[in-house]
Amino acid sequence: MMDYQESLEWIHSKLKFGIKPGIERVKWLLQELGNPQDKVKGVHIVGTNGKGSTVNYLQNIFTAAGYEVGTFTSPFIMDFRERISLNGQMISKEDLTTMVNLIKPIVERLPLETPWEAATEFEIITVLMFLYFGEIHPVDIAFVEAGMGGLYDSTNVFQPLAVICTSIGLDHQAYLGDTHAAIAENKAGVLKKRTPLIYASNRGDVSHVFEEKVRQLSGKSYLLGRDFFYKNVGDDFNFYLEQKVLKSVSLAMPGQHQKDNASLAIMTSLFLKKDFPNLTDSIILSALSNSRWLGRTEFIRPNLMIDGAHNKESIQVLVDLLKSKYADKKIQILFAAISGKPIDAMLEMLNSFAGLTVTSFDYPTALELKDYPGRYNRVHSWQDWLETVDQDSRNLYLVTGSLYFISDVRQSLVGSTEKNK
Repeated sequence: MMDYQESLEWIHSKLKFGIKPGIERVKWLLQELGNPQDKVKGVHIVGTNGKGSTVNYLQNIFTAAGYEVGTFTSPFIMDFRERISLNGQMISKEDLTTMVNLIKPIVERLPLETPWEAATEFEIITVLMFLYFGEIHPVDIAFVEAGMGGLYDSTNVFQPLAVICTSIGLDHQAYLGDTHAAIAENKAGVLKKRTPLIYASNRGDVSHVFEEKVRQLSGKSYLLGRDFFYKNVGDDFNFYLEQKVLKSVSLAMPGQHQKDNASLAIMTSLFLKKDFPNLTDSIILSALSNSRWLGRTEFIRPNLMIDGAHNKESIQVLVDLLKSKYADKKIQILFAAISGKPIDAMLEMLNSFAGLTVTSFDYPTALELKDYPGRYNRVHSWQDWLETVDQDSRNLYLVTGSLYFISDVRQSLVGSTEKNK
């Protein structure tokens, strides 16, 4: 029997198998466990940006309404166990250890008894999640965030109550396709027969892909801006769905993009209300006003923000927020990313602010310092940059570029329960 630390090390040892799109391995493992995913009532969340925030809003809403709520998110910021959470609290060490000891022999049989290779880390975590929410600790509803894609994502093995797509951007093209339409086609692969789709997109090519897929599957779609929408009222907004209006929706997290994410969460809550009657307007409003998400426009100190923007679209959202809300500040930015990202474009967008510095960090796929464009200031140790952060309220310090990077920074500043490795 492995203890907790050994269980964790066993899971992380599977990182060496990399990323392997496909659901055959996960389906085999789950079948050996009695198909616990078939017992999970859940919502599947896909998209390029905004998945974590939308899951967080939904978790807060349904938990506030008194339901037992499971969430599956990635990556983690402070502790691996965040990825599988119950009512906003990460899974216990005991439960995780029990499940790892249960599935380890099955995982080890996989490459011996099937034509497939060994399971990846993400596939094992996905299996643990379905086992937990389906058998070990059944929940009223689970909000399951897809990993990278849709059709071939490890999570695409259950029948969802609804699918949410938060956004479509150009990210992970090597796996998902080179165009917005191709990526949308991949994400739409999680749709099942008559599954409702709740989504946000301002691109005609993306909407066309989704609408055609929904039509083929005899489903129904709800598009932000067409079937439901919101209007800004200062920092707050009013939400509209047919004759229904939710007035003065206030969010704890700033930014126009959070209003999109929150509107998707509201629409999903209203759609599911027939099966979850405890959901009231007042609970929805209260939960949204209190919802915060680690590493998303999060202030660690009064003038030190971390944000997990990690592609062109999310960097643009971050730039828009800085210009609209913090235009009076002298902004100093520390940036580090993983390889394979459009680094030049991301840095060019951030370079509109005077103080931009690049660095690297300890992660297998982190971009090395020598690979950054030479025209940017660089620091060999991000810890050294943090030492320069002062308390002058005229300055705003920002750390961004990768969720894995801000995880390291946050753990250094706030205290670590476990290294993100």
